Amino acid sequence: MATPDKSIDPRLLAAAEDEFMRQGFLKAELKNICNTAGITTGAVYKRYKGKEDLFCAVVDDVVKGLTGFLAKRSLTDFTAFSDEEIYASWVMTYENMVPIFELLYKHRNKFKLLISKAAGTRYENFSHDFVTAMSKAYKTFYIEVRDRGLARADVTEVEFHILISSFWTSICEPFIHDMTLEEIEEHCRVMCRFYRWDDAIMLKKK
Repeated sequence: MATPDKSIDPRLLAAAEDEFMRQGFLKAELKNICNTAGITTGAVYKRYKGKEDLFCAVVDDVVKGLTGFLAKRSLTDFTAFSDEEIYASWVMTYENMVPIFELLYKHRNKFKLLISKAAGTRYENFSHDFVTAMSKAYKTFYIEVRDRGLARADVTEVEFHILISSFWTSICEPFIHDMTLEEIEEHCRVMCRFYRWDDAIMLKKK
């Protein structure tokens, strides 16, 4: 029984990442990817169903990281939070935010593919879907805070969607503009000063 050539996989993914980055998914050519990787199209189809499946494999790490972050927020039992934990959760801090930026910077090319080159794939609406899910999570948390009498503002789910769309754009833009890690870290500090979620919901002061 022949032993699969494992050296193909990293070459294929690297070649695919380069082609998708230059051309976007729709204009990318599988033959160009194969030529760069030095493999046949048959080797690709042994591993992936087609070009879209290959694109999804390239961005898989960053998708898992972002969906894991979202799941943690969405599945949190906010009713179990103490008032002190609620206050802390609505204040965005550098220490809490910078790991997200560091994760995205580690996979910055794949993140750029996901948010700007994915038209024609199952991820073409990733940003909208991510913002929508985040909006629902924030709304759920907000309702718990409001029901405890800790928030005075009346914030709708649509308003949360608008605010979080702006927030998501602030996360994406540093990578679109190829900022360095040091620039992104400073950007993170500015974001933490700018996005005062506790003020947005008029969280009562402790």
